[in-house]
Amino acid sequence: MNAISSSNTGDAKSVKLHPQTWRAVISSSIGNALEWFDVLIYGAFAVIIAKLFFPTENETVSLLVTFATFGVSFFMRPLGAVVLGAYSDRVGRKAALSLSIVLMTIGTAMIAFMPTYASIGLWAPAGIVLARLIQGFSAGGEFGSSTAFLVEHAPHRRGFFSSWQVASQGLSLLMAAVFGAGLNGLLTPEQLYSWGWRLPFLFGLLIGPAGYYIRRHLDESPEFAAAERTETPLRDTFSSQKMRLLIGTGSVIMATVSVYLALYMPTYAIKQLGMPAWSSYAATIVSGLIMMVFSPLVGELSDKYGRTPFMIGSSLAFVVFTYPMFVFLTSAPSFVNLLLLQIVIGVLMTMYFASMPALLADVFPVQTRGTGMSLSYNIAVMLFGGFAGLIITWLIQFTGNKLSVSFFVIFGAALSLIASTAARYVLRVR
Repeated sequence: MNAISSSNTGDAKSVKLHPQTWRAVISSSIGNALEWFDVLIYGAFAVIIAKLFFPTENETVSLLVTFATFGVSFFMRPLGAVVLGAYSDRVGRKAALSLSIVLMTIGTAMIAFMPTYASIGLWAPAGIVLARLIQGFSAGGEFGSSTAFLVEHAPHRRGFFSSWQVASQGLSLLMAAVFGAGLNGLLTPEQLYSWGWRLPFLFGLLIGPAGYYIRRHLDESPEFAAAERTETPLRDTFSSQKMRLLIGTGSVIMATVSVYLALYMPTYAIKQLGMPAWSSYAATIVSGLIMMVFSPLVGELSDKYGRTPFMIGSSLAFVVFTYPMFVFLTSAPSFVNLLLLQIVIGVLMTMYFASMPALLADVFPVQTRGTGMSLSYNIAVMLFGGFAGLIITWLIQFTGNKLSVSFFVIFGAALSLIASTAARYVLRVR
C-alpha cells in the first residue's frame, strides 16, 4: 500500500550516501532532540519545579499540580498537529520545521528565566503554564513534519532513516538524565533549588538557533516536491482516512507509555522507593543510551522484516512482564535492580518505538502524511503521555499500591497490541 514508484525511490546506494539525505537526518534529529529535551527535562525536575512554582502544604498535591501543568500543554498538541501538520502538507516540510523550532525555543526561554512563586506570586505558575502551552503547540507539529521529511528523502529505507527520530529522543532522554544525575550529585540542595535547575533549560536554548539555521538551509523533501498537493489535508484525513487515523493513534500509545514510564522512573524511585536522586537518574541514562544506540539497528531490521513484528512482540512483552518487573523492584529496591528494570524498559521501548515512525509513514499517503502522522502521534501523546505522571501518581495515592504504575503500562500495551495487529491485517502494513 502507499507504494512509491521506482522513479521516486532512485538507486539504493545513491540515496544512502547522498549528502542531502544525511543533512535531513541531522536537521530533523537536532530539532527533535531539542523538542524532546525540553519536554523531558521538565519531567525530570518535576519535584523541584513543584516546590518552586506550585508550593502547597502537601508535597503530593504540589507534585500532582506540577504533572497536571505538564499535561495541560499536551492539550495544545492536537491543535499544533492540525495547524503545523496541515501547514507542512500545504506549504512544505521545511517551513513547518523552521516554525516549530522557533516556537519551542521561545517556550524554553520563558521557563529558563521565569521568576519563582516566592518572587512574583501567581504570575510564576501562570508563566510556566503559558510556556508549556507554547511548547505543546510546537511539539504538536514537530514529529509528523520531521518524520515525513526524513522518509521522503529515502522512501525505500523508511525504517532506518525515520528511526533517527527515535534515536534523537533517546539522546534527549540521556541528556535529561545526565543533567539530573550530574546536578543532583555536584550541587548542594540549596544551589539546585536556587539556580542549578535552570541550567538544562539554558542548555536547550543553545541548540535552538543552530537547529533553525540548519533547517532554513535545507532543500524540500524530493517525494513531497514531486507529489500533487492538496489544499484540504485536514478534511481529506477525516473524510476518507478515519480508519488509518484510528489505527495510527493506537499504534503510538505504547511508544508514548514506554517513554514516559522511563521518564517517570526517577520520580517513582525517589518518592515511592526512597532512593537517592542521583541513582534514579543514573539508571535512566541507560534507557536513553539503549534507545539512542539501537534505534537505527531496529529501523534497519524493520525495513527487512517489517515494522509490525517488532511492535507486536514488544507490546506482548510489556503486557506479560511489566507487573512482575515492578514486584521485583519494589520487593528489593536497589540501584542494581532499578538498573535492570530500566534496561528491560529501554530494550522493549526501542523495539517498539524505532519501528513505529515508518509504520505511520506507510499508513498515510504523501498528500496527508504530515497531518495524519501529527494527529495520530499527538492524540496518543496527549492522552497517554502528557498525563502519565499525573495518572500514575494519582493511582498510587488512591490505591495505596506502589504496583499501580504497572496497570497503566499494561493497559497502554494492550491497546497498541490491537492497533499494530490491525495495521498488519486490516491495512496490510507489514
